Amino acid sequence: MPTFDVACECDAVEVRNAVEQANKEISNRFDFKGSDARIEQKERELTAYADDDFKLGQVRDVLVGKCAKRNVDLRFLDEGPIQKIGGDKVKQLITVRHGVSPEHAKRIVRLIKDSKLKVQASIQGDVVRVSGAKRDDLQQAIALLKKEVADVPLSFTNFRE
Repeated sequence: MPTFDVACECDAVEVRNAVEQANKEISNRFDFKGSDARIEQKERELTAYADDDFKLGQVRDVLVGKCAKRNVDLRFLDEGPIQKIGGDKVKQLITVRHGVSPEHAKRIVRLIKDSKLKVQASIQGDVVRVSGAKRDDLQQAIALLKKEVADVPLSFTNFRE
């Protein structure tokens, strides 16, 4: 029975490269001379540091530009609230999405069931597995998900006959 998985995974290497390039640009830019602006990465969490809110916005803009150049979809980045860390210094936590969240997984399963396609969808951890009798039905399900789910960067992996 043909199946495929609906996943939400970004290339961790490209994210790390984008962070390194952003830090390099920040250290070389004239408007950041003498400031404590930087981006730190721990696994799937990025922390942007700056001297004030304006410079934090500039740091985020540099990161977004580097991610876009390295083909990292910006929908993978979830920005948290800005936190004061003493004096005027601020930081912001940016998490990198990994896996389909339970709310989005339920929404995907509901979309597939409501579409009346002859496929079944089940939640398998942080992916949604879709199976059906024919490849054409699976391709219709992929087209439906690409059209309907725009707020999350979905990838369709593990296509099996």
